[in-house]
Amino acid sequence: MAEAEIPTLHDIITARPHVYRYLKPTPLYRYFGLSELIGANVWVKHENHLPGGAYKVRGGVNLVAHLSQKERDSGLFTASTGNHGQSVAFAARVHGLRATIAVPEGANPGKVAAMRSLGAKVVFHGPNYESALEWVVGAAAAQGGRLVDATEDRLIHGVGTYGLEIIEDLPEVDAIIVPVGAGSGACATAIVAKTINPRIELIAVQSAQAPAMQQSWAAGRPVNVVAHTVADGLALSVPFENTRRILRKYLDDFVLVDDGAIEAAVVLLLEHTHNLAEGAAAAPLAAALKLRDRLAGRNLVLVMTGGNLSMDQLRRLLAPQREQSAHAAG
Repeated sequence: MAEAEIPTLHDIITARPHVYRYLKPTPLYRYFGLSELIGANVWVKHENHLPGGAYKVRGGVNLVAHLSQKERDSGLFTASTGNHGQSVAFAARVHGLRATIAVPEGANPGKVAAMRSLGAKVVFHGPNYESALEWVVGAAAAQGGRLVDATEDRLIHGVGTYGLEIIEDLPEVDAIIVPVGAGSGACATAIVAKTINPRIELIAVQSAQAPAMQQSWAAGRPVNVVAHTVADGLALSVPFENTRRILRKYLDDFVLVDDGAIEAAVVLLLEHTHNLAEGAAAAPLAAALKLRDRLAGRNLVLVMTGGNLSMDQLRRLLAPQREQSAHAAG
């Protein structure tokens, strides 16, 4: 059986009209404080500024634009830890479709509320993404719905539009660091960058507490893990084959950072950019700090993939800062 074709730069360019019908390009800002911390020229791509607070919404609107009328009428079904679900919910809302989204028990309450506010039916099932996915596959089959896989090519085409924006805004970029959960964003960015300029270094990052995709990339075969990370966008136990093979083709490196480094990066991003980054979106900064010697003097883009940090997480992360301030005042 022939291997499925990998998405191309042409596919991503073709997705632009469908994406920009509902969304605008996001800003790419240079931050001198982060540049000093890393010793590089650092820009942040602010995908957290999109509706739903994350990059995945680009993929959702592109996917739905290509559905048949029968698929539209049957309703959309998917599983998500949050941002992919918001993408499907947003796309369903603007196209007037029904959406059912399965999420793990204990899913980010802010993301769940956002999905519901967009009109999606949210069903809690099981302790992790994989259990939610198993339920929704059965529900879609039983109800004749359109199952949306988190790594479908149309989703990759849509999210790749932010990669095009990076190259257009900063043609002299030397390296891009992208977080990986299911992997659609890293795949799309790599396809764009490596096709336009193979010298651009593409670095993926994942939590060391949920390294399924990184270990699979390194081993050249699927590797399942037990995922226990504070970054819900990275909480994947079983790798996706579609994105795994694309990452193997295009990535230059794939690094792991501890959850503690991710949480510290959330605070640093809040301090230096005045933007709230969720755990997955802070992972690129944690990786850049780990790789600072290698990145010194280069033009570096960190992709802030989303800003959907829960209020409980934010309060916990800021508590040490409040305690330090109180101690200094006392």
